[in-house]
Amino acid sequence: MTRLSGITPSGHVHLGNHLGAVRRWAAEREPEDLFFVSDLHAMTAPHRPERLRSLTREVFAVLLGAGIEPDSVFVQSDLAYELGALNWVLECTCTYGEAARMIQFKEKGAGQESVRVGLLTYPVLMAADILMQGASEVPVGTDQDQHVELARTLARRFNSNYGEVFVVPRAVVPKTAARIRDLGDPSRKMAKSSQQSPGSVFVLDEPDAIRRKFRRAVTDGGDEVRYDPEAKPGVANLLEILAACGGTSPYAAADSVGSYAELKDTVAEAVVEELRPVRERARELLDDSAELDRVRAHGAKRAAERARPRLEAALRVSGLR
Repeated sequence: MTRLSGITPSGHVHLGNHLGAVRRWAAEREPEDLFFVSDLHAMTAPHRPERLRSLTREVFAVLLGAGIEPDSVFVQSDLAYELGALNWVLECTCTYGEAARMIQFKEKGAGQESVRVGLLTYPVLMAADILMQGASEVPVGTDQDQHVELARTLARRFNSNYGEVFVVPRAVVPKTAARIRDLGDPSRKMAKSSQQSPGSVFVLDEPDAIRRKFRRAVTDGGDEVRYDPEAKPGVANLLEILAACGGTSPYAAADSVGSYAELKDTVAEAVVEELRPVRERARELLDDSAELDRVRAHGAKRAAERARPRLEAALRVSGLR
């Protein structure tokens, strides 16, 4: 069984990404699982090439720093030629209506006079990511479930029209993880796009920066430390972070501190220690460009080797070989 997960370098990797996904990928990885930096997906909106290039390297280093084995991680654009070929085959398998019904296209394209074609077609590229690697399971949140369903539809249609080539994947819901909120506005999730927000804690933040952000975190009226997401969303967010770092429950975390000030200091130190080994290893790789390039090339080679037989079979049965 192969599971495939990706992360888009639309910004710096933040605490929510780490606790909700990256840490779990490293801990639960099976030998056939694959993880990739989806830099091609970051091009559906206007972008600066130098920033995309820098963020791609940074995110790749963070995945390695978190403990994901080099054999299991690669950068999407390093397979651009293979993906380009399969993407075209799948675009010719997909209908316009299927692509246009994607929720993200409707939401992000609404009201725009010049929507990029890539925003319409990138779910097909996502299907190519999945099908080319023979992924049988794709861990996704509810916002991506529709894209996996499109991959299933295209796999079945292609197999029916031309011959059995693709594994039909299924979406799986990851184990429940803390939904980390913005420290300055607990009504919204922490986001990679909030680059200047003091409410976003990034994996590569220095310890003092992390402590400052938690000292400024929004709490709530009153002074009682208790886990109540409805009445005390700010405190609840801090307790969920503390619980996720300590492997306990938010209720138990609440019993371990006596004041808001103590809670902020305690969770800040827990986060500093949680991120320390990831940050240190990622920084080492970013400071050693030759080593990072070597590991990246190795991952790309492994991913291409796994993908090539399936791509060649798809080209052959569809009449291109």
